[in-house]
Amino acid sequence: MRLDKFLKVSRLIKRRTLAKEVADQGRISVNGNQAKASTVLATGDELVIRFGQKLVTVKVNNLRETVRKDEAETMYTIVKEEQVQ
Repeated sequence: MRLDKFLKVSRLIKRRTLAKEVADQGRISVNGNQAKASTVLATGDELVIRFGQKLVTVKVNNLRETVRKDEAETMYTIVKEEQVQ
């Protein structure tokens, strides 16, 4: 599954176009490598996403094309959140 689609389906980012912009700005890395919106994810990958002054590290649990809102959080586990100066 593409990175931008995963971020939208899992509801980490609300819109796919916004997820694409964040990736194109270089604010997402997958397993330590800077990622593009088209990067293909696999189960077990680790994402580091920069939201403003916060770094969020997320582990991919499963990949599904569609998911209900209340089940979206099962797609990932937040490993850590930290503030960035």
